[in-house]
Amino acid sequence: MTEAPLVAGIELGGTKCICILARGPDQIEETVRIPTTRPEETLAAIEAVLDRWSGFVAIGIASFGPVSIDRHAHDYGHITSTPKPGWAGTDVAGRLQRRYGVPTGFHSDVVGAALAEARWGAAKGLPDIAYVTVGTGVGAGMIANNRPVDGLTHSEL
Repeated sequence: MTEAPLVAGIELGGTKCICILARGPDQIEETVRIPTTRPEETLAAIEAVLDRWSGFVAIGIASFGPVSIDRHAHDYGHITSTPKPGWAGTDVAGRLQRRYGVPTGFHSDVVGAALAEARWGAAKGLPDIAYVTVGTGVGAGMIANNRPVDGLTHSEL
């Protein structure tokens, strides 16, 4: 049996950021917690963590929002009109993709959580789920036919 590839995951929350290096939910190599402060400071801290890690083949980012999730849009991977000071217009995914040169996925933090629940958690095996989170903000992530339900934007209050 071949070993699953290493993937770097980033959960960029309103108050903290979690960076994880893993082969799956049961094979976590390392987890690092960083406070979410100003964009440049936080992204530099994320890069310092990723710079120490080697061998990851992709980066997955789940971010507070609102975020641009349309892969064809000029601002894909950006945090958009967030009320969090200094973060509006921040290019999270593009910056990390350019630095590390690996495939980089980007979505809202709530859709990231919904996808994880659908694949490994309480909703495992269910093709359609709705996931609501209450934290720094309130968000909803919906999965239909095992895929995120995306429209012009995503649900965030």
